[in-house]
Amino acid sequence: MGVRLMVVDDHRLLAEALASALKLRGHRVLAAAAPAAGAAELVISRAPEVCLLGTATPAEPGTFDPVVRIKRERPQVAVVVLGPVPSPRGIAAAFAAGASGYVRHDERIEGVERALMKARAGEAAVAPALLQGAFSELLNPAAQPDDEGQRLLQMLTPREVEVLVRVADGEDTRLIAAGMGIAPSTARTHVQRVLMKLGVGSRLEAAALAARTGLLDRAGPVPPSASGSAQPSTAPSSSPEAES
Repeated sequence: MGVRLMVVDDHRLLAEALASALKLRGHRVLAAAAPAAGAAELVISRAPEVCLLGTATPAEPGTFDPVVRIKRERPQVAVVVLGPVPSPRGIAAAFAAGASGYVRHDERIEGVERALMKARAGEAAVAPALLQGAFSELLNPAAQPDDEGQRLLQMLTPREVEVLVRVADGEDTRLIAAGMGIAPSTARTHVQRVLMKLGVGSRLEAAALAARTGLLDRAGPVPPSASGSAQPSTAPSSSPEAES
């Protein structure tokens, strides 16, 4: 049974070529559009089973805002991103926004079709090789990240470095505050400054950037109660909470 879908891409020729190829394979293409803006409105109004959404800049901030809106207003629509070979940040951002899959621009039509079918079935539609490449880059950064990590370290104060390490360890604002012996509002301010200096929009992105550049290795581990012990009068329960 064919998929009821839409193809949305800034390159009209690519969108129309994909639509034609998918129609020939028995799929029902509701629209092949190339809007620079308004993609979300178009998809929301037509409500396909799957939207194939093209992008040339998967790592740019705001690229996947249409995906967020589509999933908020039409959660039943599966979105498969069509883009270049993504960086780890790019592929993570796509799935964080709610995408069901990611397909490379140079994928064969059979691969695109498989991704659409898997997305409609509620499965993650991403080639294993693509995931392997993303994880490999995260776990084994290229040679230049050492310099990049050093540059990022120089941008942060020692306290902000500690905050970043704690964020990467998965601590929330309450645990960061307890471990450092500071108020939650102060911890929240430190986190926001770290995100701003690193040029990222979320804690997940900050942790991924720190890991990719080797910054965490340079910073070293932070003892759970190292900072909190310097201010024992802030809250008697700070050290146990930080260690939990």
